[in-house]
Amino acid sequence: MEVRVPSDIEIAQSAKLKPIMDIAKDWGIEEDEVELYGKYKAKISLDIFKRLKDKPNGKLILVTAINPTPAGEGKSTTTVGLGQALNKIGKKAIIALREPSLGPVFGVKGGAAGGGYAQVVPMEDINLHFTGDMHAITAAHNLVSAAIDNHIHQGNTLGIDPRQIVWKRVLDMNDRALRQIVVGLGGKANGFPREDGFMITVASEVMAALCLASDLMDLKERFARMVVAYTYDGKPVTIRDLNVQGAMAVLMKDAIKPNLVQTLENTPALIHGGPFANIAHGANSIIATKLGLKLADYLVTEAGFGADLGAEKFFDIVCRYAGFRPDAVVIVATIRALKMHGGVAKQDLSKENLEALEKGFENLERHVENVRKFGLPVLVAINRFVSDTEAEIELLHKLCQKINVEVSLNEVWAKGGEGGIDMANKLVNLVENNKPNFNYLYDINLSIVEKVNKIAKEIYRANGATFTAQAMKQVQKIEELGLDKLPICMAKTQYSFSDNPSLLGAPKDFDITVKEVRLSAGAGFIVVLTGDIMTMPGLPKVPAAEKIDIDENGNIVGLF
Repeated sequence: MEVRVPSDIEIAQSAKLKPIMDIAKDWGIEEDEVELYGKYKAKISLDIFKRLKDKPNGKLILVTAINPTPAGEGKSTTTVGLGQALNKIGKKAIIALREPSLGPVFGVKGGAAGGGYAQVVPMEDINLHFTGDMHAITAAHNLVSAAIDNHIHQGNTLGIDPRQIVWKRVLDMNDRALRQIVVGLGGKANGFPREDGFMITVASEVMAALCLASDLMDLKERFARMVVAYTYDGKPVTIRDLNVQGAMAVLMKDAIKPNLVQTLENTPALIHGGPFANIAHGANSIIATKLGLKLADYLVTEAGFGADLGAEKFFDIVCRYAGFRPDAVVIVATIRALKMHGGVAKQDLSKENLEALEKGFENLERHVENVRKFGLPVLVAINRFVSDTEAEIELLHKLCQKINVEVSLNEVWAKGGEGGIDMANKLVNLVENNKPNFNYLYDINLSIVEKVNKIAKEIYRANGATFTAQAMKQVQKIEELGLDKLPICMAKTQYSFSDNPSLLGAPKDFDITVKEVRLSAGAGFIVVLTGDIMTMPGLPKVPAAEKIDIDENGNIVGLF
């Protein structure tokens, strides 16, 4: 008889949660530093940093992955499971994750933090409105949109060119009909008609700035620097010119405080911010990570997508602004995903295939080499599947041995922290016996073209980057504004080292084509687009929303 595996939501609903105030007290957070949002969620006051400023930081562990495949890798599950396992072996560990967006929750199945017995709870709250951060970001962003149209309606003293407004509106929902719209119809009283569009809230520069800010005043200053449009003379118009940065900061006064929840095994979890991993940097807030480092021996965080995107941005953008340095990196993979990178079709992944595994291992090997370029020790974490054969596991160990990297098979999805004890022990051993010699990939003062080429050649292993005429024009504009000495935020497909999603494994001898270069002056980076990045997803034929329901007792079903 087949044993039914409970769904993520069933596992989460059967968990024994501790009151969040108890979790806070256990970890040295004082009662007046906790702002409760019900029994199991809280925000932590930023005043805590004054009290903890002289406390030494714990170790910072970054979890990243190979290039993602439809076979799944389980990066968030590994992050949660590793935090639980570290606590099981007597190390004080906290995890830090991004907040889910409502768009994927009601669209394609996604959003939940972790899975199986390595989850963050209360999962229904975290996946739905949580503590309202997404709504605050949406409101702050759309206040700017309202201010732009109002300024034009009231006489346009700044000389804003309606054809050069680069600030779109946002909504935290998948709604393809809003990608390109016309606003201001209906006559004189409704303003001037112009083209506009919506992005999903997590694509907002307000979100990226929240995650890179050090405090509320820094966030307000980042808002002020954001470029929203250009004048008829081609000069940038900023939020400072519209003078609404103060009002935006008021809307964000609570959203800037990190959220505290817990895992299924009562490990504290700081879930704060959720920037796009393509047009932004794809990591939780610096504030949450810094708080975890003050409270724990080990702070485990993750970066979106594979190490070629998420980890590179974490090192070159997040670490620059935060001033912290990772102590070790965990690269997540599965034998199934490696076989897919070796050319196996999804339906055949359960069959043993040593040849494909060896070929697909090239993808993992390249990520290991790349992370070592930053001067950091690496642990490979393999999420174990029942279809993994002994021969495949043995080959994987041999291949890892060949490149001198420690590997651990974990079963945190099925067994929680218990299934990650080997991984936790190997990580601690790695950290205690290796001193990181961290360095950035590029000098921030190099030109935009030089910085992009450095990433393309050294991380993607491309021959170089080719800029279209439009992209070069945009580069020159940024240079004229004197804003070119910022880190680069690459936007490319997550599925390949190249800009072609179908080139799996470890492709060679290709060029990266840069189609567009955008300035995020407030967030503090330059976005380099190598393809068409979707900033407002659509719903699938059968959206997840059709399976989500609530009964008369308030129990939510169908969420994951």
